Amino acid sequence: MDRLPGHLLREKNVPHWLQLMLDSLGPLLWAALAFTAPLTLLSFAFGLIVGLLTALARLFGPRPLVAVARFYVWIIRGTPLLVQLFLIFYGLPSAGILLDAFTAALIGFTLNIGAYSSEIIRAVIASVPKGQWEAAYSIGMTWGQAMRRTILPQAARTAVPPLSNSFISLVKDTSLAAAITVPEMFQAAQRIVAVTYEPLILYVEAALLYLAMCSVLSALQARLEERLNRYGGFLEARS
Repeated sequence: MDRLPGHLLREKNVPHWLQLMLDSLGPLLWAALAFTAPLTLLSFAFGLIVGLLTALARLFGPRPLVAVARFYVWIIRGTPLLVQLFLIFYGLPSAGILLDAFTAALIGFTLNIGAYSSEIIRAVIASVPKGQWEAAYSIGMTWGQAMRRTILPQAARTAVPPLSNSFISLVKDTSLAAAITVPEMFQAAQRIVAVTYEPLILYVEAALLYLAMCSVLSALQARLEERLNRYGGFLEARS
């Protein structure tokens, strides 16, 4: 019996849906590594900086700065993320501000995560007992030293779970960047769908990849929280 050519043998033994998923796995993973992951990491890092500054402004700033910070949080939390991305990418050119798709997405996600993380950071800083401030001042620390050496380390342990949840949500939210032409993982799936006309298979595959990434991050979050709780218990036992 003559052997079948390799591609005919593959088509005969492998179901069409599985072969399509295998063929598209490479482009999807490349899009995730080249765009989804950098967009997530950069947006979260910059968003934390914006969130910290906003939280400090609301807690300790003068009244005009408090009003500006509150207005920023109110606007971002009260409007859909997709609308914010459209305003930045499609709206700003009308005002003469032209941004490429990745930069527009980065700004949009940074502002969004900054507003939400500011509320988390503000809450955990406010939850630190006032006695910690008094103890820091009693040994000669300035406000900045007390914040950096005493308040923020204690607040950070409390902030890890909600900020980790925000990070995991951001991984999924980056799929919205496809709407402004960022070639991240979901748009890569859309492009393959436009050629293969197999939306169910490709979108299920994209969903499974997002699920896998978020599952790994959730496991890492659980490990991190466990270590922080153990460290916190150790400090409490020593005190």
